[in-house]
Amino acid sequence: LSCQSDNGRASGETLRARGIWPPCRGVGGGKCDDVPRVGFVVLYDWRDRLRFEPARMTGPTVFETPGALQGQEGTQLGPTDWLLIDQDRVNGFADVTGDHQWIHVDVERAKDGPFGGTIAHGYQTMSLVNFFLPQLIEVQGFTHAVNVGADRLRFLAPVKVGSRIRGVGEIVTVEEIKGAIQSIVRVTVEIEGSDKPACVVDTISRYFP
Repeated sequence: LSCQSDNGRASGETLRARGIWPPCRGVGGGKCDDVPRVGFVVLYDWRDRLRFEPARMTGPTVFETPGALQGQEGTQLGPTDWLLIDQDRVNGFADVTGDHQWIHVDVERAKDGPFGGTIAHGYQTMSLVNFFLPQLIEVQGFTHAVNVGADRLRFLAPVKVGSRIRGVGEIVTVEEIKGAIQSIVRVTVEIEGSDKPACVVDTISRYFP
């Protein structure tokens, strides 16, 4: 982000217009809108002022073998990095699925709709669980694995275009089935700044030694 005005000096008004607030400090004095040649400004993200939780990823929880999952019920996973849901992403999902309902793709009409703008498809949000899972959990030491399916899918809040979402997880159950280890990981898709998650789903994976 450039912090220079046309005369080569940082403009406080310009920064504030962009949602960034420079403090009044510098080497050798000077005004907030007239930073001296030898000076510095410290930039604060406007999201900090609104007390949004910063986007940070803890990394996946690693299990060296499928058997290491046993006894880990209740283990919390994540959170992942935030992911921006923009209109291009929603339009792409509409093209793939053939679901071009106006609430998803017609920006102008959706302004007068129930959400004040376009929203992501519910099944698009659910599909992104597959994007979040590798950021939540990594199981090693198996020959192959399969996705058995999903249970208890619930859509709890719409994801407005322009929002950011992330995944958090919990290991719900682990059991041995026909020589393989099967785990259920409950993934919750959170919306930045929202008390309600977008969706919750139990994902079922089976690992073969």
